[in-house]
This record gives sequence, structure tokens and C-alpha cells, in this order.
Amino acid sequence: MADDLEDFLKQNREIADTVEGLRGRSESDKHWRARREFLVRNLSDYPPDRIDYLVALSVAWSNHIFMGCRYSEKLMEKVFEMAVGVDVEDAPHFTTRDEIMKQD
Repeated sequence: MADDLEDFLKQNREIADTVEGLRGRSESDKHWRARREFLVRNLSDYPPDRIDYLVALSVAWSNHIFMGCRYSEKLMEKVFEMAVGVDVEDAPHFTTRDEIMKQD
């Protein structure tokens, strides 16, 4: 999918420019590639005046995937649905306190 996304962005410069402007300054290349794919997959569902909402959802999803952050069940369901098809290489696995307590 990474090559397909790169080809798509090369053919759609306006979308590429819009999305590239949403990268966080301290975001690693690995995190950015995954979040960029999330953004591109969902960009058409958000009008320009609601792009900040899409960015917030992409950050919540990225924070969950790469840092283990948890949010409300409703929000998690939404971002997981939006991320269907996004390929994340070598994503870390986090164990929750509840999972650890169940092992005892």
C-alpha cells in the first residue's frame, strides 16, 4: 500500500500539499507514514472547515498505535473504523493494567 499511496500523492499534488502541511514537527517518519495514510484515506469525508477534527482523530489513532494511549470506547471504535486498511509496520504491542491483572 505504501507504493500505491506514494503514486496517488504524486498524481494528486493538491491533496499531497494539504496532507504534508499536517505533519507534526517532532513526528518520526514511521509515525508520519502511518498517520498520513490515515489522513489520505479519510480526507474526502471531511470538508476543509472540519479538517481540524480529522487531524485530531488521526493523532488519537496514532497515539494509541505507537504510544498505547487509550480513549473512550466510542472514540476508539471510530478511529479503528477509519483506519481499516492502514498498514502499520512493526507497531508496538502494549499490555494494559487490566490484562496484567487477569494473568495473576
